[in-house]
Amino acid sequence: MSEQDAPVFIYTTFGAMEEAEELGYELVNRKLAACVNIFPGMVSLYEWQGDVERADEVAMIVKTRKARADETVAEIARLHPYDEPAVLVVPLAGGSQPFIDWIAAQTAAR
Repeated sequence: MSEQDAPVFIYTTFGAMEEAEELGYELVNRKLAACVNIFPGMVSLYEWQGDVERADEVAMIVKTRKARADETVAEIARLHPYDEPAVLVVPLAGGSQPFIDWIAAQTAAR
C-alpha cells in the first residue's frame, strides 16, 4: 500500500442531522469518502467571540485516504453551513487490512 492510500479520518461537526447527511451523501457520491458516520446528540462547549457557548451538534467522521484528504477538506469547507467549521484530518496507525483496502477502492477515481 502506498503512503497516499493510507486511511485517514476527517472529523467535523454540524448543527443539524440533515445538514450532515446532505454533505455526507455528496462526499460518498463523489468518491471523496468511502463511508461517513454521523453521531447525533453531541453537546459542544466552546469560546466564541469572547463568550462561552453551548450548542447541540452532530459529529461526522469521514473515512477516506490521504490522497483525497485535501480535496475532501476543501469540499467540506465549501459546502459546510458554518462560517468556520471544525475540520480535522486524523491520520490512522493501522487497522483491518481488508477494510483499509475497501476505503482505498471506494475513493479511487471513477
